[in-house]
Amino acid sequence: MVDKKSLNTLFTDHGYDDYTWVQARDIVVSQWVRMKCMFGCTSYGVKGCCPPNTPSVDECRRFFGEYADCVIFRFNKQIPDPKKRKEWTRQVNMKLLKLERDVFLSGYRKSFLLFMDECCLCAECAGTKLDCKNSQDARPTLEGMAVDVFALVRKYRLPIEVLRSYDESMNRYAFLMIE
Repeated sequence: MVDKKSLNTLFTDHGYDDYTWVQARDIVVSQWVRMKCMFGCTSYGVKGCCPPNTPSVDECRRFFGEYADCVIFRFNKQIPDPKKRKEWTRQVNMKLLKLERDVFLSGYRKSFLLFMDECCLCAECAGTKLDCKNSQDARPTLEGMAVDVFALVRKYRLPIEVLRSYDESMNRYAFLMIE
């Protein structure tokens, strides 16, 4: 049984206050999301934590089926310069990794973080999981795990829209699977 009260305190101690507990069974895993990775993302086949270096869609579905709880962390930010987004993402993901570790050390051995964006821990990606210089900390994206992020966050009435301009404020999400 997950002790949400103590975990909420841990989240607050790490500086997080914009998060939502959801049921893992509500996570929508879809083939079309993987297709968007394959045909629309420049990281496909280039990053060690992006498809095709991630589990199959069916394996992703089974992975999420092994959890009861998930915490969605929301990050709202406006970064007009697209070149600066990767550094912001890296900083956020590094901080989330510290939280994941503390949740693990609190007794939740299955805790697993899914980054809000592609893994950009290294300045230059080795390209495969086997050659990864940060394999202990590298994590896949939600989309790389075939998660329909829009479907889940809208179900829980969280803000998300397709951005038409870099001047718009973005809502980004990371998931922490907890069991």
